[in-house]
Order: sequence, then structure tokens, then C-alpha cells
Amino acid sequence: MTQISSIQTNSEANAVSSGKTILTVNNLKVHFPLGSDGFFKKNDRFVKAVDGVSFEVREGETLGIVGESGCGKSTLGRAVLQLISPTDGKVVWLGQDIAGLDSKTMRPHRKSMQIIFQDPLASLNPRRTIGDIIAEPLMTFYPQLSKQERRDKVKAMMDKVGLLPQMINRYPHEFSGGQCQRIGIARAMILQPKLIVCDEPVSALDVSIQAQIINLLTELQKEFGMSLLFISHDLSVVRHVSHRVMVLYLGKVMELADKDSIYRDPKHPYTKALISAVPIPDPDIERQKEQVVLKGDLPSPINPPSGCVFRTRCNYAESRCAEKVPVLEQTGVDHQVSCLKWKEITD
Repeated sequence: MTQISSIQTNSEANAVSSGKTILTVNNLKVHFPLGSDGFFKKNDRFVKAVDGVSFEVREGETLGIVGESGCGKSTLGRAVLQLISPTDGKVVWLGQDIAGLDSKTMRPHRKSMQIIFQDPLASLNPRRTIGDIIAEPLMTFYPQLSKQERRDKVKAMMDKVGLLPQMINRYPHEFSGGQCQRIGIARAMILQPKLIVCDEPVSALDVSIQAQIINLLTELQKEFGMSLLFISHDLSVVRHVSHRVMVLYLGKVMELADKDSIYRDPKHPYTKALISAVPIPDPDIERQKEQVVLKGDLPSPINPPSGCVFRTRCNYAESRCAEKVPVLEQTGVDHQVSCLKWKEITD
């Protein structure tokens, strides 16, 4: 677990609630077709990785995205950036629907949308110096810059992310995992984008390094004002870095709320289970807290359960849960839940 005490809490969560909306995702779907069962038999089955997700991101906001492995978090992040073509739905970026745009039409938008990957070393070209790696976006979008101008910008960004400028001619294998992630952050930040998708940026790092990277992202956000989609399995980290939290299960949104509401008063049984699994440092409180244990395993996204996709693992499921698909329902100010029984569960 990440050392929570050493992570800086984002204290501006309430301030961004009135911020300008820069990204609107509406009913986004990403379905991957399966291969054919044979020459004469067409296979019309699909892996429903993302299945009707809708949300908004505001300027300067961090939206945390949580859920088990296989729930569609990374696929959603890549679909927002159009690194994966959506099957259906809209991705409205700065007022323009970019869903399904070809690479040439999409290219101008790449300047304002970047990604930080989970594996820091694997995301860096081992044959290029870190100076060239960080400068690559500048060469693509600002070809008029001289070599010295690019070098100066790269050194300035290296300094901001905690790398010594004199390391500019070294190669990725000469750096630790935490340093490689700083290189990835510098590459993402060099164009000063408006949105960065952080795809589990600390899960591959040592516990002692995770808090440093989280604090760095928070400091950069305060300085440059960019928005973050922060994907993570670690709900403790998500709570400290996010303004709002979205809970995904089998490609669908189970709950979406500001971080204080969702941790203090979760409405969905899946959210309750995830939060109950987060260990509390105080052993007395840890022993006394209510444990919510999920039954069974995550169903296959090829053949998800009818009605509510969570019903096969829900302790509150009844017959109507298999017949009716729940929709996101407003339960309070900036709090939505997709559950037919949320009122009965929380009363």
C-alpha cells in the first residue's frame, strides 16, 4: 500500500466544482469482435470492454477511475484519447466530437491530450536519449524550434519533474523506475496539455516512490492547471489525488461522486465492497470496521449478466435485478449511482 501520510491531499476539490467542462463522454462503448468460429460460421460475439459510459471532466479537475482488473478502466482512457476507436458514443473535447476521427484529423487535438503509462521503462524507447524522448512532441508540433530551443525547453521540464538537466544525454536503462516515470511525465507535460490520462502511473513503482510521483503530479496540476483522468486500483491513492471518483464494473459506471461523498457515504454495494477492502492503519479501527466480501469472480465481458451486471455478486440482488438495467440516478449534489436498490441499502 502507498504511504498515505506522505501524499499531499488535493485541497482544491471544492473549487473545481464550478470549473468549465472541457471533456464530455456520452454513452461511450468499446466492443471488441471475437474471431470467427470457422470458415462457414460467423462469430457475432463481442468483448464489451466499455459499455455505455458517460461522464464529464472539468478544467483543472482530477477524476479518479477505479475498479477491478478487467472492468474497462484502461480501455476507457485510451478510447477518450482515440488511441482505440470507440464502437459507439461521443467524446466531446473542447466542444468538438472527436470520436472516430481519423489520425490526420485527430492530430491537432493530440497536442492538448497526453497519456502517462503504467510501465515507465517499457513506455520509453531504449535506443534514444531521454532528451530526445522528451523533445519528441516538440519536434512533432513545433518543428520551427531550433535544436537549442528544444534542448532548453527539455532541460526546464526535466528540472520541474525532479530530474537533473545534466542527465539529458543518458538512456532509459540508466534510470530507476521512479526516474523513468518522471521522464514519462516530462514527455507528457512538455506541450503543457489540458488533459492527461494517468493509466495506473504508480502501480509498478516501489511504495517509497509512489508518494513522490503522486505529489509531483499534484504540484504540476496546481502550476499548469491541467485536468487528470487518474486510473488506479489503489483507492487510498485515488481518494487523496482526486476531486471526484468514478467506479467501473464490467464496462459500466456503478457510482460517480465527489471523493468525500463516495468514501463517506457510498451508495452502491460494489463501491461499499471496494472501500471496505482498503486497510486502515489503526489496528483497532481495522478490526471493528464492517467487512463487505464479494462473492464469486468477475463475469466474462463476452457474456455479461442480464439486467444489472453486478447482480451475480451482489448480496442485495433480487429477481428484478436480472430483468431491468439500472441507469445512473442522481442521489444528491454531484452524486450518481446505478442501482435499483440503493435507497433500501442506504436507509
